[in-house]
Amino acid sequence: MIRVLLVDDHPLVREGLAARMEGLADITVVGEAGDAAQALERVTQCQPNVVLMDIGMPGTSGIELTVQLLARDPGLIVLMLSMYDSGEHAQRAMAAGARGYVLKDSPSAEILAAIHTVAAGGAYLSPALAQRLFRAPAPRIALSEREQGILALLGQGQSSKQIARALDIGVRTVETHRQNIRRKLDLAGQAELIRYAVEHAGLGRG
Repeated sequence: MIRVLLVDDHPLVREGLAARMEGLADITVVGEAGDAAQALERVTQCQPNVVLMDIGMPGTSGIELTVQLLARDPGLIVLMLSMYDSGEHAQRAMAAGARGYVLKDSPSAEILAAIHTVAAGGAYLSPALAQRLFRAPAPRIALSEREQGILALLGQGQSSKQIARALDIGVRTVETHRQNIRRKLDLAGQAELIRYAVEHAGLGRG
């Protein structure tokens, strides 16, 4: 039997979650909590093995509470429930020790699947979020070392003349490199080139 503690500052959310799990043969809701203090108390009282917890509670956040709970009981399983579909929130939750991250607007079947997965020792990430986090990166455009240097200087707001002086090359050579960079990056004009250079200033260094 999977013993679940529901932690969310909204009573209606807790009621809705409890209703989703009512009557299930292998999951039972053993308690509810509306804030961090109640959650710490209920964990001791109710002895859950899975805590389904809101990430965005006022005061002590779900992430901070996860750290506190796992410091007291490293064997406890925390499944984060969140309205935030950003990779940053998911990564912070996992770094704090959460075993899963599921979105609040997910279908009931997905939330239950997440509970089963983490209770069985696995990790769970909502499919929509996983697709965004782990999608294949865009192929990197192969710019020469000289072109990368010119692009970096463009990103710093330097003109062709300033770049020519800095690199000790001719202005016409700088312009040729600029054209080559535009062609390789498929940029329509000089304005797009400058915008790209500014947005990517410093990327790829180190």
